Amino acid sequence: MPEPARAARWELAALAALTVVAFAGFFVYPTYSEYDSLYSLLWGRELLDGALPSFDAYRAPTQHPLWVAICVPLAALGEAGDRVLLGLCVLSFVALVAGIYRLGKETFGWVVGLVAALLLLSRLDFPFLAARGYIDIPYLALVMWAAALEAARPRRGGAVWVLLILAGSMRPEAWVLAGLYGLWIAWGKPLRAWVRVSVLVAFAPVVWALTDFVVTGDPLYSLNYTTESARQLGRRQTLLELPGVTLRYLSELTKPPVFIAALGGIVLAWRLARERVFVLSTLLVWGIGTFLLVSLRGFSVINRYVLVAALALMLFAAFAIAGWSRLPRGHRAIRPWAGGALLVVLGGVAFTALTFNPTYVDRELKLRDDVRRDLATVLASPRVRDARACGPISVPNHKLVPIVRWIAEAKVEGAVARTDPAQAARAARGGVGLY
Repeated sequence: MPEPARAARWELAALAALTVVAFAGFFVYPTYSEYDSLYSLLWGRELLDGALPSFDAYRAPTQHPLWVAICVPLAALGEAGDRVLLGLCVLSFVALVAGIYRLGKETFGWVVGLVAALLLLSRLDFPFLAARGYIDIPYLALVMWAAALEAARPRRGGAVWVLLILAGSMRPEAWVLAGLYGLWIAWGKPLRAWVRVSVLVAFAPVVWALTDFVVTGDPLYSLNYTTESARQLGRRQTLLELPGVTLRYLSELTKPPVFIAALGGIVLAWRLARERVFVLSTLLVWGIGTFLLVSLRGFSVINRYVLVAALALMLFAAFAIAGWSRLPRGHRAIRPWAGGALLVVLGGVAFTALTFNPTYVDRELKLRDDVRRDLATVLASPRVRDARACGPISVPNHKLVPIVRWIAEAKVEGAVARTDPAQAARAARGGVGLY
């Protein structure tokens, strides 16, 4: 059997095994969607009911057009739609792992790609995001595969554009990446090429603005609302604080041993494989740059906004660990490089042994299921159903509103936060109070 065919068979077997393990976890730990995705499901339900989605609900998250569109048919499934959405996120995580492997393989070879995939699998923040239904995982999978396809064939266009447009319909940071890709594609080309590229770059932002305009009457609603929401929730940082916050977030997401290895990997890759790192370096610079830009614009400063940069660092760390595999057989640098890589791996194992609590994953995932079941039991009780005729279900703050609305099948006025000044009087007059 030819070597490429044998390699492809092993890759498919590994992908199948990962898929089985991921969905085994999906069924063993019946977790449910987090705040943002629950609102997308609620907006999907509102659209099915013939109403415009309540983007302006009290402290609702920013809408993401593609995620809302996906949630419309899922909302028709009732409460099961939540679990199907989680299944899509789990499948997206598998695609993300495959994507980082493919990008590593195209950039530095299959050994580095495999190490990068293993690093991603061992960074629990990422599978946890999938297990809680965060939009970040499908978004990251789209970006990673766009980068992998571009690394395999520069200026590819086609499928890369499709992936970037889909990513831009999920997160606005992808607009910048699409713009950079457009410059890369159109540079030196005639005017016709620039016009075509401009249409492709503008597609996702226009979809976003049109969605906002149709629903709220303001094409810039998401932009302005996100800024104001970050101010109210206290998620902003000053210019002087941002560099330290950025480094801290990247270290937290990759973990200190991998972060240190990534810094070494950047130096090694620049010296030994400079011609191979264009796509990967672009991801790193763009990931950090957009985080700084959105932070300065007044958006929330949270670690999920540097996830792309963290993935790029994992690939550089993988090169620091396994880049020796690219050297010619018998090269004198192989042994010292492999020995140093072994020390890095042992350091990572020691760090994990000292900081990781094996019961943490089980406790965190089961806790969410237990809370969900208890809440569903309370909301289904006859006394609560009768009391709902007297007024809304009121909860301590905005964080519980979407899950209560989803389980109780309540409309936007049927579940309110007692911290909402506009609803405080209604909540006080009667209904159901959850404490």
